[in-house]
Amino acid sequence: MKLFVGLGNPGAKYAGNRHNIGFMAVDRIAADHGFTPWKAGFRGEVAEGRLGAEKVLLLKPGTFMNLSGQSVQAAMAFYKLALTDVTVFHDELDLAPGKCRIKQGGGHAGHNGLRSISGMLGEGYGRVRLGIGHPGHKDAVAAYVLHDFAKADQDWLDDLLRGLSDGAAHLAAGDGQKFMNAVALRVAPPRSSDRLQPSDKARSDGKPMEKPAEKPAEKPVPVAQAPDSRSPMQKLLDRFR
Repeated sequence: MKLFVGLGNPGAKYAGNRHNIGFMAVDRIAADHGFTPWKAGFRGEVAEGRLGAEKVLLLKPGTFMNLSGQSVQAAMAFYKLALTDVTVFHDELDLAPGKCRIKQGGGHAGHNGLRSISGMLGEGYGRVRLGIGHPGHKDAVAAYVLHDFAKADQDWLDDLLRGLSDGAAHLAAGDGQKFMNAVALRVAPPRSSDRLQPSDKARSDGKPMEKPAEKPAEKPVPVAQAPDSRSPMQKLLDRFR
């Protein structure tokens, strides 16, 4: 069994907070992959299901962020799981909004949820780091993470959560590269290349074709006049006709 932990704070007051993106991630996975309804368990909420060939338990600790380790420890002890069976989804200030990175082990970088888990269980668990951006000054961090995502964030947030769900089976199977590819297809889909005009196509040496020089406008060629064979008297008479 694999244990996917989403970090956040319980209660409607915090549901839309940036700090709760971990909750949002496991909620999306549960909804998209037919997991059981959420129920109380291990000092939080749990849902069970399968991702590919793996049985997976989703956990949202109900202990508040800075005591997340208590909930994770209870679930691990009950199912006799190793740290390598655990993956934690959490907000990451040091990544731009919408960016995602995976990591196995390492420090907590000041994140209170990771600090609690690492302090109680060790650092060898997996992490899915979900970028929310940084407010610009450390004194503004607390208010920033405990504030709801802005309306302008909703598009990239939805794409990111969809990508996490798309790749969840690969993550459960331990294939981090395929998981990241699935996320990337949602957050940065490939664009079809623009059609090139013939004059814009590249030459065989990789340089763009030069446009042919325009020909200068041709000047009209004067028509040669036949010599005037009239007599002076005839010319004079013709002028008065």
